[in-house]
Amino acid sequence: MPNSAPTLSVFRNKTFRMLWIATLASNFGGLVQSVGAAWMMTSLSSSPSMVALVQSSVTLPIMIFSLAAGVFADNFDRRKIMLVAQSFMLLVSLALAALAYKELLTPWTLLSFTFLIGCGTALHNPSWQATVGDIVPRDDLSAAVSVNSMGFNMMRSIGPAAGGVIVAIAGAAAAFAVNALSYFAIIAALLNWQPERSPRRLPREPFGGAFAAGLRYVAMSPNLIRVILRGLLFGLAAIAIQALLPLVVREHLGGGAIIYGTLLGCFGFGAVAGALSNEFLRARFHNELIARLGFLGFAASTAALALSNILAVSAIALLMAGACWVISLSLFNVTMQLSTPRWVVGRVLALYQTGVFGGMAAGSWIWGATSENFGVTFALLCAAAVLLTGILVGQFAALPDSTELNLDPLNRFTEPPLQLEITQRSGPIMIMVDYEIAQEDVPAFLSLMSRRRRVRIRDGAQQWALLRDLENPDSWTETYHVPTWVEYIRHHERRTHADADVFDRLLALHKGPGPMRVHRMIERQTVSRSDDMPRKLPTAPD
Repeated sequence: MPNSAPTLSVFRNKTFRMLWIATLASNFGGLVQSVGAAWMMTSLSSSPSMVALVQSSVTLPIMIFSLAAGVFADNFDRRKIMLVAQSFMLLVSLALAALAYKELLTPWTLLSFTFLIGCGTALHNPSWQATVGDIVPRDDLSAAVSVNSMGFNMMRSIGPAAGGVIVAIAGAAAAFAVNALSYFAIIAALLNWQPERSPRRLPREPFGGAFAAGLRYVAMSPNLIRVILRGLLFGLAAIAIQALLPLVVREHLGGGAIIYGTLLGCFGFGAVAGALSNEFLRARFHNELIARLGFLGFAASTAALALSNILAVSAIALLMAGACWVISLSLFNVTMQLSTPRWVVGRVLALYQTGVFGGMAAGSWIWGATSENFGVTFALLCAAAVLLTGILVGQFAALPDSTELNLDPLNRFTEPPLQLEITQRSGPIMIMVDYEIAQEDVPAFLSLMSRRRRVRIRDGAQQWALLRDLENPDSWTETYHVPTWVEYIRHHERRTHADADVFDRLLALHKGPGPMRVHRMIERQTVSRSDDMPRKLPTAPD
């Protein structure tokens, strides 16, 4: 359990403060737009499924495109990526406002435009989330993520209510126009920000290889899989409130756009309280206990909303739901960032968002269809039951507390002098590492090599194997392949301080006269005259 700094201390960072303020304006516009889109759909279609699909159309592209956006975030200038994403959403919002003003929107046209806005969000989010870790020190990362959630939910307390008023007075087209204007603030802030650029020693990873590396890293990291699983379950069930709230307002409370916006504002006020309490909770309780409280609190709120016909009761339920929403999602986000090295953080966060927003997209459709066939009350009670299931999952997929690992690059590797003329793209490369292990140390050695295998594969090794000499049982050889020489260098540069323990303990078990012998081999069936030429050794002076 970390000893976290006060949440608001992160505002001492000028760059973070500037971008955070600009993001407030963008969030405000986005929330006004979401109210306009949801309420317009109720006038274009009476189908609960179509109303719920408004939420799905925004979250579905985040599920589909986030990993590709994460590859971009880890390989290109994140500032430029965010500028492209924000400019794209500005143009889409302007077109949406114009069509709404001309009364040319149909249900499917509206969904298409909200889908495109979701595509812009999918491109923006991994770069923004990864940039937070670049702007603030590691010790302030948890506070920065909480403050980001707080900022969004401060606008959630104002934006939906303002959106309801705007829609009621001027119509949905005005809400879409407000959203278009809001993008100018974040675009201006990004243009004003000039981050320091670290020199890149190695070439960018090819898209396909980078995509696979992100999937491989998460697949070989059990702690990350647990967080993604819990985030998916939470998103799947918790989205029911946001997807079905327009129907709750219309059917249970007999209200209109202003009541809808006001209740979303209550959700936002609760979320601000949750963000402010996040550091307090993380400093005193284990991550898994906080997650279970988040699931339980949101389940209770969802059930209360399902059974209530009283505005005050519904408002209180949404206050608690907002707090649990931010506490849970901020916890998942921080755990992912603190458990991931910087070289892959964009892809890992993208996979996390794919899980969470994929759950939200599926949940919006599921709860909409359930509501259409069995009623809003039944759908919300089913969502509450799924949230309770999320608590039970913690029995075998508990969230990790070990987020204080040092994931900075280890920087122990020195590129060896080679006697063949090769390029960075030469390969395939086969590596063999020889160990001398006493018989009594074999169980400890095999246990360490199991961890070593996971680290190797996670960082890019292929066809890993461990061999034992039949004639000299104390002799062991670890082998693995990498596609090219540059991938071999990249493999070693990905090693972190947290990985050093396994190597150091293996070195202690090795009983040879010197360090482990490493053979670096290039695989060849045929070689042209111009390839792999031996280097000329310097001649001794006469």
